[in-house]
Amino acid sequence: MSLIHLGFYSAFTLSCLGLAFHRTHLISALLCLESMMLSLYLALSIWPIENQAASFTLMPVLMLTFSACEAGTGLAMLVASTRTHGSDHLHNLNLLQC
Repeated sequence: MSLIHLGFYSAFTLSCLGLAFHRTHLISALLCLESMMLSLYLALSIWPIENQAASFTLMPVLMLTFSACEAGTGLAMLVASTRTHGSDHLHNLNLLQC
């Protein structure tokens, strides 16, 4: 395993651990999701170069598009929950009250 792969795997794993253990604020959960998407984007950008496969060059663009949609949706949820509940703490959000 090369040093680049180790960096991608460790960035993705640390993002997953951050999402699992630091769930106090919605903004920290969104930042962990964005770092996961960034590591996946970088891995998908390097993969066609390593394999000399031209057919997979569109994959990073699609991943970046879905990541932008996810970020926009997450920020809209953050603004909506802050307006209705007064803070972005995740323990204030209850799906049974919606």
